[in-house]
Order: sequence, then C-alpha cells, then structure tokens
Amino acid sequence: MNEDEKKPTVLICDDEPHIRESIRYAVNKAGFDYLLASDGTTGYAMACENQPDMVILDVGMPGMTGYEVCEKLRGLPEMRDVKILILTAFGQEKDKQQAFNVGANDFLTKPFSPRILKEKILDLLDK
Repeated sequence: MNEDEKKPTVLICDDEPHIRESIRYAVNKAGFDYLLASDGTTGYAMACENQPDMVILDVGMPGMTGYEVCEKLRGLPEMRDVKILILTAFGQEKDKQQAFNVGANDFLTKPFSPRILKEKILDLLDK
C-alpha cells in the first residue's frame, strides 16, 4: 500500500470490551483503521454512516444480533460489497449456515487466535 492509498477501515462490533480489544489488535496489526461499536444497533448506524470496507460482527449483542445487522446491511445497495465476518461463540453447523444465509463472507468461532483473525481479514480484503 503506498502512502497515497487510503487504509481500509474495519468496523468492530462486539459487546465484550476484552474481545473488542483483541479484534482491534488484529485489525491494527493488519495495518487497517478501525471503528468500535458495543452493540448491534450502534454498529448498524456506524456502518451506514461510515461505509467501512469490512464489518466484524459478534452474534450475541444487545440491540440487534450480528445476524440481524448483517442481513440489514446486505439489504442496502451501498453495503453489498462490504466484507462481513461473523465472529461468535456459537460454532455449530447451523450457526455457520445462518451466517452465510444472511450474507456473511466468512465465519470464525470464539475463542479465536488473533493471528488467524488477522489472516482472515487480509484474505477478505485481498491485502
């Protein structure tokens, strides 16, 4: 990435502060800017307002679940190309299927390795 290029922005949406910090660390290590939201409703509003390149969504959040946020974002023409990663403690096959059914690009279960998360972010953003 040259100096004139705008760094991709990743919206991190998780209600647990220590998880948000772990995700922020991985995003920062990948060299990207980030925005932080602690609930689904705020995350959705921030995504609409800032149009990030990627959104990382926890499933079990107050306001709206990560699945609801993902589905609503996918319904907006300007958000159809945004990469969405669902990050959740729910790791059964039905949970993964639901994530993809609402439009997620990828899925990662908690607990997660910051290194693996960073690799997924880089892969999704083609960096």
